[in-house]
Amino acid sequence: MSAAEVLASVDIVALRLNPESKQLEVLLYRRDRAPHEGEWALPGVIVNGRTPDNTLAAAADRAMSEKARILPRHLEQVGTEGNAFRDPRGWSMSTYYLALLGPEVEAGTEQLCFVDVASVIGRKRVLPFDHNLLVQLACERLASKAVYTNLPLYLAPERFTVLDALNAVQACLGHPVNNTSLRKRLERMKDEGWIRDTGEKNFPKMGRPQQLFEHTPKAETPFVFDRSLLPERSGT
Repeated sequence: MSAAEVLASVDIVALRLNPESKQLEVLLYRRDRAPHEGEWALPGVIVNGRTPDNTLAAAADRAMSEKARILPRHLEQVGTEGNAFRDPRGWSMSTYYLALLGPEVEAGTEQLCFVDVASVIGRKRVLPFDHNLLVQLACERLASKAVYTNLPLYLAPERFTVLDALNAVQACLGHPVNNTSLRKRLERMKDEGWIRDTGEKNFPKMGRPQQLFEHTPKAETPFVFDRSLLPERSGT
């Protein structure tokens, strides 16, 4: 690569909620070429004048179809990181996207796997380039938007209970939230047509039957609440 060139890529931070642990996991792709051949990294693609993409969004779609091989429920651009040190080939920059997946999604090939987000952010699992940082920043974006949008519901099962929604929100935020406040949010979304009451219930082995809902987004942009899910902290 010429010293005058800048290597550009689009990378995907694709998250799902583990059905058992109820913790966030990120999808990784085993690289099949240098640099870092054979190492686990975020799925991504190079973008330049020789690639077919006319937009960054098109490149993100290509990364999802060619590398992640998954259709996300939600996909949004988070930001761009770049410097002369993140890639051994020289100056590079990555525009990275947040993708939200259903909990039923599995890694479809041996080149893909899901790993615990906490191990990546805590750097117990070190990824090539600056992909640990990209995961951290994407999760921070998700946490910040989880308090005033419906984004966590894209991580819940297709037919979900209030408990499923609560698990999704708490996984995004990393701490408990008030059950009553969440129920009010779900009622608001139902009134606006973004949630459908299926009229069915699931019957867990322990506890009472739980009403089943379905997330029915009416727009590509998130549903925005007029108040944060978390109470404002009083000054000290």
